[in-house]
Amino acid sequence: MAMARKGDGERAVQLLRLLNPIEHARDAEAVWHYGVEPYVVAADVYRLPGRTGQGGWSWYTGSAAWMYRAWIEEVLGLRIRGDQMRIDPVIPATWPGFTLRYRHGETLYSVAVENPDGCEHGVAWVEMDGQRLEHGVIVLEQGLVRHQVRVRMGNPATRD
Repeated sequence: MAMARKGDGERAVQLLRLLNPIEHARDAEAVWHYGVEPYVVAADVYRLPGRTGQGGWSWYTGSAAWMYRAWIEEVLGLRIRGDQMRIDPVIPATWPGFTLRYRHGETLYSVAVENPDGCEHGVAWVEMDGQRLEHGVIVLEQGLVRHQVRVRMGNPATRD
């Protein structure tokens, strides 16, 4: 979370992948080396000599929630506060973008984040249903409707 808040998307994702149990389950040898369940977020992945890459404190309930928040809120940048949604990603520069879907009641928001200039952070503009949104704030609504949201990463000063 600290790396994302610092604007270092590459390092944030690198660290989260290190903690992601699926990354330690690519083959049987990796699973045995990891030493704990490869389907549970462990609280620790050790760097001690002789234990490097081994997991510890599995089933520690707080870890999964913090990993979820780190990926969703800090890296993908999806923040819901009351009836407002903001999207302010911090991703590796090599990511061309990503998509996500967010449901608020019966309303579905299909979000496409574009990163044509290889930025790690910064939002140039946000559109919903083809209309630019001032300050990039999406006001959430309750209703049976689907919205298309586009987020263009870049320098906010270049709003082209």
